[in-house]
Amino acid sequence: MKSTKMKYSNIITIVSLFFSLISCSQDDTYIGGSISGGNAEITSIFPVPPSQWMGANDPYYSAGYTGDIMPFFDSGKFHIYFLHDAQNKPAGKGFHDIHEYLSTDLAHFTYEGQMIPYGKTNDPDFAIGTGSVVKAGSLYYFYYTGHNETPAFVQSNARESVLCATSSDLKNWTKLPAFKITAPAGYYNYDFRDPHVFYNDELKKYSMLVSTQTEPGRKAVLLHFTTADPASGKWDVQTPIYTTTPQDNYLMMECADIFKMGNYWYLIFSENWSANKGTHYRMAASMNGPWIKPENDRIDGEYFYAGKTASDGNKRYVFGWNARKTPENDLGNKDWAGNMVIHELSQNIDGTLLAQAPQSVKDLFSKKSVNLEVDAMTANVTANNGSYTLSSTTDKAMATFKALGKKAKLKVEVTFSNDAGTTGFVFHTNDTGSYYKIVFDLAKGIVTGYNSAAQEVTSIPFQFQTNTKYNIEIIIEGSVVVLYFNGKTALTNRIYGRDQNKWGLIAEGQNSTFSNLQITKQE
Repeated sequence: MKSTKMKYSNIITIVSLFFSLISCSQDDTYIGGSISGGNAEITSIFPVPPSQWMGANDPYYSAGYTGDIMPFFDSGKFHIYFLHDAQNKPAGKGFHDIHEYLSTDLAHFTYEGQMIPYGKTNDPDFAIGTGSVVKAGSLYYFYYTGHNETPAFVQSNARESVLCATSSDLKNWTKLPAFKITAPAGYYNYDFRDPHVFYNDELKKYSMLVSTQTEPGRKAVLLHFTTADPASGKWDVQTPIYTTTPQDNYLMMECADIFKMGNYWYLIFSENWSANKGTHYRMAASMNGPWIKPENDRIDGEYFYAGKTASDGNKRYVFGWNARKTPENDLGNKDWAGNMVIHELSQNIDGTLLAQAPQSVKDLFSKKSVNLEVDAMTANVTANNGSYTLSSTTDKAMATFKALGKKAKLKVEVTFSNDAGTTGFVFHTNDTGSYYKIVFDLAKGIVTGYNSAAQEVTSIPFQFQTNTKYNIEIIIEGSVVVLYFNGKTALTNRIYGRDQNKWGLIAEGQNSTFSNLQITKQE
C-alpha cells in the first residue's frame, strides 16, 4: 500500500505541475480559486489543491479548497499539511482528510497528495479536524482532531477527540487506533479539538494545547496536557493555558499555537463568532502568562482564518486560509476554506506583531515592470509622472486603469492631507461601474474592504497620521488580494472578477497623493 501511495503521489504532482504550467498563459480566463464543475489551478503563491486527485471516476474527485493549515518545518522544507475541503462531498463519506503542500521558499509549492485519510462512518475520524506535528526521537507524531457527529456514533461516543498517527518519513502515516483523548471531567466533549503539540523547554516535557469549553458554563478555554514521552501514549491534564475573559467571552478559541520570539511568548488562536472575527494573539513574558491583549490583537482581517505558525530557525511565518464566498461572486457569503495565504511575522519594539509579505513572494515580482494603462480620471485627479493627487473634499475623486490580469504586485506610496474621509483602491467586479474597494479611514483608524454593495467585508485597525508617507504593497493572484500597509499590517480580501476588470484609486472626502505607483508581474 505504501509503494502504491507513493507512485500515485508522484503522478498527482506531475499532473498538478502540468495544470500549473498550462494555466500561466491563461490570464484572460483565470478567475481564481476553484471553479465549480472545472479544474482547480495550482497557483504558485496562494495554492488550492487540484481537482481529480483521486481519479476521474471517483465521486470525491472534485475541485477543492485549502482548509486549516498545519505547517511543520523539517530539514530545510516546509511540510504544509492542510484539511482538504472538496466541493463534492458524497453522502455517506467522510471529509476534511489531511493533504500536503511542500515548499522550500514559501513562494513555490508542490502538491503531495493525501497524507491521512478520513475514517469510516463508525470511526472517530469520520471527519478530520486540525492538528499538529512534533518529532520525538526518530519518529514523527501527527496529533489531529477526530470528528464524528453521526447520530449512531454520538449516542455512545464523544463527538470530538484527539487522535494520533505516526511516521518515520513525514509521508507514510500510520494511525494509532488505541490512542484517543477525550475531554476530561469539567470540559465539553462536543467541542474538543485542534491539538497543538510542542516540546516545552520550561517543563522539559511535551505540551499539548486543546481547544474546548468548560462544562458547565461553556467558557472557551485552551486546555493543557503534558507527557514525558509521546511514545507512552499517556498525556496528563494540567490547568488551562488560557481562558476567555468576560470582556471577550469567546465561544471557542480554535487552532491554537504558541511560540517564543525574542523576549516574548505568543499565544495565537482563531474565533469566528465575535464582532472581531479572525486570527487573534496574546503576548506574555512567560509561557504561563499573564497574557496581555494588544490594542490590535488580530494578525489580519476575518478573511484570513485559522492562522498557525512555523519557523525555519530564522524567520517565523503564519499560515492561514483566505475564505471563499458562496456563491463564488462578489456578493456571496463567507464560506469555510479557500486559498492558502502566508505572512512573515516580525516584532515592534513593544513586542506587538507585524505582518508583511514573505521576501520570496516579493522577489517573484522584482523585475518585470508593467506600463500603467489609464482608463479614466475624474476632473479632480492630477497625474504627474507616476503620481496621482486626488482632491475630494466634496466630490468623489477616482482614477481607473486597465485590468491587471491574473498575477501582479502593486506598490505605491500614499500621503493623506486631512484626517477625514477615506481613500484607497477600487477593484471593479462588473461593467456597470460597481466595485469592491479597500480604503483607509483616518477618522476611524481602520483599513476596510467593502463589496460592490458597499457592505463591510473585512477590516483591520491602523493608526494613521496626516502628511506622512506610507508604503503599500498589494499581492494579487486570481481572486485573492492581500494588502500590506507600511510593512506592518495585512488585510486579505476575496475579490471575484478582479483580474478581468478595471482597478483604480479613489478618494471620498479626503485629499491624498499616490506616488511612485508601480506594477510588476512574474517573469
